[in-house]
Amino acid sequence: MSKALKWLAFLWKRIKYFLYSTRFFWKRVGFSLITMVLVIIFGFFLIKMMPGNPVDTYAKSLMESRRIPYADAYRLATSLLNYDPNESVWSQFSRYVSGIFQGNFGTSMYRDDVNVTTVIRDFLPWTLFISAFALLISFILGVLMGADLAWRRSGWKDFLANTFIVVSGAIPDYLWGMILIFVFGITFKWFPIQGNYDILLEIDGWPFIINVLYHAFLPILAFSIVQIGNWALAMRGSSIGVLGEDYIMAGKARGVSERHLEKRYLRKNAMLPLVTSLGLSFAGLFGGSSLMESIFNYPGFGNEFAVAIGSRDYFLIEGMMVFMSFILILTNLLVDSIYSLIDPRIRRDA
Repeated sequence: MSKALKWLAFLWKRIKYFLYSTRFFWKRVGFSLITMVLVIIFGFFLIKMMPGNPVDTYAKSLMESRRIPYADAYRLATSLLNYDPNESVWSQFSRYVSGIFQGNFGTSMYRDDVNVTTVIRDFLPWTLFISAFALLISFILGVLMGADLAWRRSGWKDFLANTFIVVSGAIPDYLWGMILIFVFGITFKWFPIQGNYDILLEIDGWPFIINVLYHAFLPILAFSIVQIGNWALAMRGSSIGVLGEDYIMAGKARGVSERHLEKRYLRKNAMLPLVTSLGLSFAGLFGGSSLMESIFNYPGFGNEFAVAIGSRDYFLIEGMMVFMSFILILTNLLVDSIYSLIDPRIRRDA
C-alpha cells in the first residue's frame, strides 16, 4: 500500500510539473475557448437579428420545389436549418450549440444539398492552399529582404528594395490582382485568369499538381506582393534593434564573418518577434480571400462566402463566419504555442 501511495505521489508531482511548465499553453487554450464561446453566442444572436422569418421563406421554397404541404415543408425547414423561431430562446440556443458540436454549422436556403460542411469539404482546401503558400513565400522573402536592408543600409540594393516596399504597399492586393490578370493573363496570356485546374485534366499525378500550381500562380503572387513589403519592414525594424545587442558587437570583435553574423546572429534573433504576427497575417489573407478569389474566379472558401453574401443566404453566411472564426482562433493558438517553443523566455515569464 505504501508503494502505491509513493507511486501516486510521484505521479502527482510529475503532473504538477508538467502543468506548471506548460502553463503558457494552457492559458492560451483557456483564452481560445472563451473566444470560441463568445463567437458561438454572437453567431446565435446573428440568426435572431435576421430580417423577417427566414424559416418561413425556406419552407415556402421547399413546398414549391418538393410539392409537399406547408406543414411538412416547415418541419423540414426547421430540421435542415436547425432553427425554429417558435421555440424558446434557450431551446433555440441548445439546438444551435448541439448542431455545431455535431458539425452542422448551417444550411443554404437557396441551393439544394449545400451546407457549410460541404463547402468546407469542397472549397476550404483551395483557400488554405493559396493562403498558406502566399504566407510562406512572403514571410521567407520578406525576412531575407528586411535583414539585408538593416545590415546594408546603402547601395543600389537598398534603393530597389525600398522602392518595391513603397510601391507594393501603396497598392491594395486586389488591385495587384487586376494588374496581374491584365498583364500576364490577358496581354501576354502566360497564365490562366480563372479556375483552379483544367477541367479536362485527369486528377492524378504530377501533371495535375503542376497544373494546379500553374493556375494558382497569379492569386498567390497577388497575395504575396503586399505581404513581402510588410514583412520586410517588420524585419528591418526588428533587425535594427538586434544590431545594437552585445553579442553582435562581440561577434564583430572576434572576427566572425559578416555572412555568418547576418545568418546566424541577426536573422535568427530578429525573426522571433515576427512569429507572433504570422497568425494575424494568415487571418488577413484568409479573411481577404473572398475578394481575391472573386477577382480570379478561384473556387475557394472565400469565393463561396462572397456568393452567399450576394444571395443573402443568411444561415450559410452565419455558419461560414463561425467556422472562419474557429480557424483563426486555432491558428493564433498554434502560432503562440510555436513561439513559446522557439523562445523559452515566453514560458519563463508566463
